[in-house]
Amino acid sequence: MWSELQRKSDSVMVCLCLRRRHDGKDERRMSEKKIMLGNAAIARGAYEAGVKVSAAYPGTPSTEISENVVKYDEIYAEWSPNEKVAMEVAIGASISGVRAMASMKHVGVNVASDPLYTASYTGVGGGLVLVAADDPGLYSSQNEQDTRCVARAAQVPVLEPSDSQEAKDFMKFAFEVSEKYDTPVILRTTTRLSHSQGTVELLEREERPDKPYERNIRKYVMMPAMAKGRHVHVEKRMEAMAEDGGGFPVNRAEYNDTSIGFITSGIPYQYVKEVFPEASVLKLGMVHPLPKKLIEEFASKVEKLYIFEELEPVIEEQVKAWGIQATGKEIFTRQGEYSANMLRSALLGEKMEQQPAAVPARPPILCPGCPHRSVFTILKKLKIHAAGDIGCYTLGAVAPLEVIDTTICMGASISSLHGMEKAKGKDYIKNWVAVIGDSTFMHTGVNSLMNTVYNQGSGTVIIVDNSTTGMTGHQDHAATGKTLKGETVPAINIYQFCKAIGIEHVVEVNAFDLPLLEKVIKEETAREEVSVIITKSPCVLLKGNVFPDVCVPVPEKCKKCGACLKPGCPALTRNEDGTIAIDATMCNGCGLCMQLCPFDAIEKERK
Repeated sequence: MWSELQRKSDSVMVCLCLRRRHDGKDERRMSEKKIMLGNAAIARGAYEAGVKVSAAYPGTPSTEISENVVKYDEIYAEWSPNEKVAMEVAIGASISGVRAMASMKHVGVNVASDPLYTASYTGVGGGLVLVAADDPGLYSSQNEQDTRCVARAAQVPVLEPSDSQEAKDFMKFAFEVSEKYDTPVILRTTTRLSHSQGTVELLEREERPDKPYERNIRKYVMMPAMAKGRHVHVEKRMEAMAEDGGGFPVNRAEYNDTSIGFITSGIPYQYVKEVFPEASVLKLGMVHPLPKKLIEEFASKVEKLYIFEELEPVIEEQVKAWGIQATGKEIFTRQGEYSANMLRSALLGEKMEQQPAAVPARPPILCPGCPHRSVFTILKKLKIHAAGDIGCYTLGAVAPLEVIDTTICMGASISSLHGMEKAKGKDYIKNWVAVIGDSTFMHTGVNSLMNTVYNQGSGTVIIVDNSTTGMTGHQDHAATGKTLKGETVPAINIYQFCKAIGIEHVVEVNAFDLPLLEKVIKEETAREEVSVIITKSPCVLLKGNVFPDVCVPVPEKCKKCGACLKPGCPALTRNEDGTIAIDATMCNGCGLCMQLCPFDAIEKERK
């Protein structure tokens, strides 16, 4: 099985050789080099591999993959409503006979797991790659899960690059593996790789002819009788890849000082090479399934073996199960992001000579003029709890707003509020609301809201509609009227959607109209049936937003009560005498502070 793949992957290996030669002997293969973000390199790999369809949902640290893919006109690229849909779009494209990809962050893989697990059984038509961006260190996520564990359960192979060049090369190799072994392939990256830069050699796109579609229900219709047969295929496929993996160009043994050896992959490989440049290293590019023979050979040649992998002991557990003596999580943590200093501390007993500079804590906070702040201000005034969701508005959980009580996953705000009602009754949730953004609502909130209607809930849902996917950098979605490619399309009307599924009480209100907002929240939370409040005010950072006014203090009227400071707008501070100062360079003139001041000590004026 390997011989054909070996021939197909020669171009990848030649590329690797040429980057180390610099002798000018094979000018045919030489080309432009460019410093690229890891995510941009992944996009470039998709382009060079001849990918024709890309689908994704934005999520840090994966977002820039699609934002770079869309620059290549040869690839159709879209923002899908959620990761499940994105995966299904890619699967459909693959079945039709073209190379396709889906990209998402690690928690998005949970949403996509339903089609992913079944695609493992069906296999592929054209090559199919899922790019999953994990987040060791929890830079922008609600958990620290390891996608390799998902891949092990789904029985799909995982490639893990260590730098931008490998991100591009491994992406191309992933499609070769996918088509050779008839399997989806996961390319696993992490925040550090996604958002770091490195030199990448750019090659030409390799156009690949579409595979003709052939109806094959035994392969693509996963009813029980067919699925049983495909399960046998999956097991044989995984065995073949494990057997062939020792010869894969992405797996390599670097023998130096054999008194110490490391098995590692991904970004941790860089830390090993920095701290122990003379050590022997088995660098695994394919981390599932593992090449048993290669690992056994390497282990037999080193005196002391360490397994250095972030998060879960995926490699370690398998290696130890084979009876190989190694040290791993006994001294290395399962939590957080690894570093060179961790390695120095654990194995050399070295401590950092220079401690990080002491800087004031800077907790995350909503931007000046953010429309979410006014919503939370009213909720806090009314002593209303909020079941929260995933977005900028999650910051409503922390001081000084302190309104959000729960954050679980995309769309969970509405479902969890419904669960509270069914557990404790209608009266219990009279002082509760669900808060969800417009993009998150389109992601999975729609399902949750339909469930509440269907099962006769009475909760109040506040959709904080800021006309974008704010948290990940202002990506469009189905309700904005713009595609990933910037095309203008019909926008889903959230108000009409809520009406269409049977909700009688749906109210749109300007987030900055505090008196009206307070009135509406009081009325809707008192109802004995489900209701929706849509606060429509665009994100202050959206391109094209113009703020002609700025708020200015009137010191002689200021009573130093601090009412304007309670929402925590970063544009407002106190002077030494207790009066209020407003930073005109930060203020967007939203007027929230002005409305909260009982003494008219803040006014608006033109910039």
